[in-house]
Amino acid sequence: MPETSFPDKIVVARDLIKRYNGKAVVNAVNFHVHRGECFGILGPNGAGKTTTVKMIYGLSPISAGELIILDMDANRCSREIRKHLGVVSQDNNLDPDLTIWENMVMFARYYGLQPDRTGEHLGRLLAFMDLADRSDTKVETLSGGMKRRLAIARSLINNPTLLILDEPTTGLDPQARHLVWQQLRAIKKQQITILLTTHYLEEATQLCDRIMIMDQGHILDEGTPENLVSKHVGPAVLELGLKGEPVSWEKRITTSYPQLLKGSWLLGNTLYLYTDNGSRLLQEVQNMEPPCYYHNLRATNLEDVFLKLTGKDLKNVDVV
Repeated sequence: MPETSFPDKIVVARDLIKRYNGKAVVNAVNFHVHRGECFGILGPNGAGKTTTVKMIYGLSPISAGELIILDMDANRCSREIRKHLGVVSQDNNLDPDLTIWENMVMFARYYGLQPDRTGEHLGRLLAFMDLADRSDTKVETLSGGMKRRLAIARSLINNPTLLILDEPTTGLDPQARHLVWQQLRAIKKQQITILLTTHYLEEATQLCDRIMIMDQGHILDEGTPENLVSKHVGPAVLELGLKGEPVSWEKRITTSYPQLLKGSWLLGNTLYLYTDNGSRLLQEVQNMEPPCYYHNLRATNLEDVFLKLTGKDLKNVDVV
């Protein structure tokens, strides 16, 4: 399929369902991914996000519904679709006994590419991921960050139209994570469509044009990071660490100032109050003198959206 024939919507899912042992782990979801965007999927353990991604790159067949990728039916055209995909899975599937260069050559052969004709291309990819000077190094000796950069370089061998990244920076230290983000921003500039799953809220904010939040197989909402924050939590959140009777204080505060609140969430003894007018809410709450061991008025972010929609702290859940 020539590049010019690819549609504006690279992925289209309509009532997409995946069942395991009769249970729908992805339950009639509808979404699309625009050409040239970075589309992120967030979700806690069991949300169905990785299962959704596996259906897109052909590792798991769909149970019902419709999944169209590059204007092709995912069930009937999986082999043709895979020619245009680059995939970086959660698992490290590099060959540890081979060098960086040998891993690249071996993967190129999967696409029928001969190293004597594509050596320059492979070299450019390694240089792009800052690995050219380590090409003779065995993979088993690489740091976690280098392995992830190699996996990304390898996924670009076939010049993919859609790059799928399933938790690309999990387990990396902050410096290595930021280095990977830099390269992914550069990939975005090449108008390669990116589908990203992540449990790092900062990663989603930094990279994604749109985000879909999933939980228990359903889509809770989707939109730009800015729109999701504005819609669900407003610009500010007041955190109150309550010393006693947090449930009664939540009820007292929320019923006293409904006009100031966009919502609230109680997590243990911490009460989160979402508002469009943080300074006034803080003043009113202080006048009520709740028993607090701390209070904090701050700007909201994607983690607040996630917490409000799912009732879960993304830092404290496993990732699938």
